Amino acid sequence: MIRGIIKAIVKDKFLVISKSKRQNNVKLKFSGFLLIIFLFFSTISFGQTWEFGGFVGTAGYMGDLNPINPVKVNNLAFGAQIKRNFDGYWSLKLNAAHGKVEAADSKSDNKQFRNRNLSFFSPVTELSLQTEFNFFRYIPSISKKIYSPYLFIGVGVVSFNPQTTFEGNVYQLTDYPTEGQKYNTLALSMPLGAGVKYNFSGKWTLGAEIGYRTAYTDYIDDVSTVYLAERLDNPDKPNDSAMARLLSDRSFQVGEPEHRSGTQRGDYRKNDTYLFLGFTISYTLFNIKCPVVDD
Repeated sequence: MIRGIIKAIVKDKFLVISKSKRQNNVKLKFSGFLLIIFLFFSTISFGQTWEFGGFVGTAGYMGDLNPINPVKVNNLAFGAQIKRNFDGYWSLKLNAAHGKVEAADSKSDNKQFRNRNLSFFSPVTELSLQTEFNFFRYIPSISKKIYSPYLFIGVGVVSFNPQTTFEGNVYQLTDYPTEGQKYNTLALSMPLGAGVKYNFSGKWTLGAEIGYRTAYTDYIDDVSTVYLAERLDNPDKPNDSAMARLLSDRSFQVGEPEHRSGTQRGDYRKNDTYLFLGFTISYTLFNIKCPVVDD
């Protein structure tokens, strides 16, 4: 019995020592991992810069109420950005932008659209992470090149809220499911665009850019598929149902008959597109004093 107790004590101590060693090994490996990360970021931070700036311009939209004009813009847009420049070519940018998009069938050159007579307006607010590539090596006040064309691509999220004006009153279209379907007013987006930047003074950069955004929703304009009058009836809310019918099919306002259920209302494309076009201005902060960069 005593021999068994001694063996148990020795075994427990051995387990404690082994566990302690494993914990120490884990701590050493984790510390080594942190050290590697620290050395890595210390190395790549050499010569990197931070850039802070703003954007002002205009916003536009392509979708079911504007299917063919890719540069139709109509309202003020503005934004801000924080950029990490890894070298003279590549950057990573956190971008925020806000604008308003709108369209109206009554202003279309297409008679079929004018007969449809739909309209909308919506704020669009975007937060995105973008990768930017300069065609020329560009570091304000450092590089020999004082300008560069650039491209950018990224991923983001966009918030929208389609509304319309009907007989002098503004209606939030999400409250009246005009196609019998509710949808989320927050969607993923994919920015893609191009621009040119110019180092006009010291560490200051002036740029001009255009960026299209594919939104992973077809309801920025509240129009997507077909007329579905029977889905708009709600016995619990008869007034809302009546208003949804009126907002869904507004052809009667221009003397056209009501559309039958199943008749095309949208253009069947799955995604709406919006764009920002305008000017940027930014200021660059240097981590260290860099030498002049050759072309």
